[in-house]
Amino acid sequence: MENLGHNVVVHDGCDHIFFVGFLGAGKSTLARNLGELFHRTYVDTDQMVERSLGKRVAQIFEEDGEDAFRDAETRALKNLEQRKSLLVSCGGGIVERPENCELMHRMGVVVFLDGDLEDSLRQIRCPERRPDLGDRRHAGCLYDRR
Repeated sequence: MENLGHNVVVHDGCDHIFFVGFLGAGKSTLARNLGELFHRTYVDTDQMVERSLGKRVAQIFEEDGEDAFRDAETRALKNLEQRKSLLVSCGGGIVERPENCELMHRMGVVVFLDGDLEDSLRQIRCPERRPDLGDRRHAGCLYDRR
C-alpha cells in the first residue's frame, strides 16, 4: 500500500472483503449497507453467476446441475482478481470448494457471518429460490457442513 497524500491510498493487488456464511445470514444486506456507507462497490456472486449464465440460480440447479453452478461461481471469483476494494457477498455454498476458499484468502479478507440455523431459516424470504436448501433436516446438514 502506498500513501500518495491528499487522502489518496493506492493498494497493490486485491483487497476485497468477502462475506461468507449460511443462507439468510445477512451477507448481501451487510455488503450493500457497508458499500453505501463507505462508498465502496459491492457485488454478489450469485448475481454474477446469474448474469453470466443468463438464468436464475434455481433454474441453473434444475437444468444444469449444482456442479455447473459451482463451476460458474468459481469463474466469477476468478474474475474478481482484476478488480480492487470490493465488498463481496458470497453464495452460501461457495465454501464447498477448497479452491474458492483459497481464491478468497488470496484476494482479501474473509468474514464469516455466523448465526443460528433457525434465525437463518426465518430470514430466507424465497426458499423456492434456494435449490440447495431442501427440507429442514437437509438444511441442518448443510449448515453443519458449511
